[in-house]
Amino acid sequence: MNKPSNQVSWDTQQSNELYGVDNWANDFFSISENGHLHVHLHDEDQKTAVSLPDIVDGIRERGLDTPLLLRFHDLLADRIRNLNIAFNSAITQSGYQGCYRGVYPIKVNQQQQVIEEITQFGELYHYGLEAGSKPELLAALAYMHDPDAYIICNGYKDQEFIDLALQSTKMGLQIILVIEMPSELNLILERSVALGVRPMLGVRAKLSTCNNSHWSHSSGENSVFGLTTNQILNTVDTLRDHGMLNTLRLLHYHQGSQVPDIQSIRESATEASRIYTDLIHEGATMGLLDIGGGLGIDYDGSRSDSHSSRNYGIQEYAADIVEVVKTVCDEAQFNHPTIISESGRAVAAYYSVLIFNILDVNSPSADSIPNRIPEKPHPHTMKLSEVEGYLEEANLQECYNDAIYYREEILSLFRHGNVSLRERAYCNSLFTRIMTRIHEIADTMEQAPEALAEGNPFRDVYYGNFSLFQSLPDSWAINQLFPVMPIHRLNEEPTARATLADITCDCDGRIDQFIIKGEHQDHLPLHPLNDHENYFLGVFLVGAYQETLGDLHNLLGDTNVVSVGVKNGKVQYRRELAGDTIADVLSYVEYDTKNLVERFRSLAERSVEEGKITPSQRRQIMDSYRESIAGYTYYESPNT
Repeated sequence: MNKPSNQVSWDTQQSNELYGVDNWANDFFSISENGHLHVHLHDEDQKTAVSLPDIVDGIRERGLDTPLLLRFHDLLADRIRNLNIAFNSAITQSGYQGCYRGVYPIKVNQQQQVIEEITQFGELYHYGLEAGSKPELLAALAYMHDPDAYIICNGYKDQEFIDLALQSTKMGLQIILVIEMPSELNLILERSVALGVRPMLGVRAKLSTCNNSHWSHSSGENSVFGLTTNQILNTVDTLRDHGMLNTLRLLHYHQGSQVPDIQSIRESATEASRIYTDLIHEGATMGLLDIGGGLGIDYDGSRSDSHSSRNYGIQEYAADIVEVVKTVCDEAQFNHPTIISESGRAVAAYYSVLIFNILDVNSPSADSIPNRIPEKPHPHTMKLSEVEGYLEEANLQECYNDAIYYREEILSLFRHGNVSLRERAYCNSLFTRIMTRIHEIADTMEQAPEALAEGNPFRDVYYGNFSLFQSLPDSWAINQLFPVMPIHRLNEEPTARATLADITCDCDGRIDQFIIKGEHQDHLPLHPLNDHENYFLGVFLVGAYQETLGDLHNLLGDTNVVSVGVKNGKVQYRRELAGDTIADVLSYVEYDTKNLVERFRSLAERSVEEGKITPSQRRQIMDSYRESIAGYTYYESPNT
């Protein structure tokens, strides 16, 4: 609901605290004095704060409308750099004798631009790639040519997959085939002999250690992929029998994505290190320990062990891993292995920001109460009206109870035909006004009645020009929380209490859980819309998974994408990828757009023959049909 705004008493620091920017932004975003949200990008050897609203205006002036996905390659580079700095610092401080090599799991965001930039930025650190399928391996082989970086091959592998990996090994690439199922080993050995290539092999272990993340089912002994301890030993024996035990170089384990608790990470690393040293005891060459993914992102800024956060930072994560591996290997008197991590979410999440405009607002407070009470009102209607008259703090609970009671009675009367639609509408508006006033009073009380603790249930619905299912599927599928906030007007008090709805015709296309002042809330503070002025919201940390998991709900396709940098203090729009047209998405679901035009033309021509429209009207209708097919799948502003 909208509250009176006091512009003088509101400043950008209050907006910063309200939306928790300092908690989740990782120093990549900040609020300027004029109320704009800024992104911090590299301009030669220094960082420059660039206004997101100015970026959006520049893109729209160039002809691309919202919704927009902004990609910031500088943030991707920073995450790779920070991850390597953290591990290298931990290695130096602890006296660890091995080194660190990161690999990026392509599945986290398979977009070509992402893979190209990761291989470019990561070259300094010999940063590799992880491929979990044949298409991902083909992409990795095209972009990863660093002989000192690793390409880790996970997932199900057929003969063609294995042959590609082995042939590329012959060309000097460090490709490791990770055995995740017992049946893979014989095929790998067979193809190695046929191609005359000695492979680099790894085994994926099913650890007993689990965690409490959304993806805990992918860890532990009941996970789908990986080998049990018996299967690992059988693999060792088979390799020994074939004289190939020295090809076993790597132990891999995976805890699942977004592990919130550092203790689970330590326990898994300890168990895996024990398996690693025992494999050396068995005669395997080893040398590489792949700790998989799991490094979390603090989506909600709480730095806790909630599913949308993590109770550790990158430096603590790296230090704990290095300490555990060093301790176990020192006890066994073995050399320290190269530590490999497959941190995808932690690398890619900050990279992308979804920007969309608000199209409309549906506010319960906009339901005006009729000037006069309906003729011959039911006594319960009169009673509800009286509640508003005697409402005050001293009897707040009583008024709340009475309002609930009389509204339910009126609804029952309507269902039985004893109250008209107009009288029901009058009572609904009156009830909304009473409940709003009750919650406004409760907000000022030191100890409000328990029934009012959850706040006002009446929320404004802000309709955003986006598809939740296309751009934020994790929000719908697993209730993932993402930072959401306006990108401008942050020097004004946001007086509306809102939920967000997308433009799909699906009731699930909504966001109604947010992090406000570090707490989970069922509303997002937003500003009332101004006439003839766009209002833009940003959703942050969407670079991991959201681009690749999206679907075509209501045939709403990919958004426009723009890659942004800065040079000499000026914004550079380095890449522009137009979003899907209606023709594109129709072709995805097997429509032939030429056939669609012809079928519609037949309908229009028949209408001319029947005298329903004129030939010139037919031409206008056909032009509109063709123009629509070539247009953006989202709401298009009249001036774009």
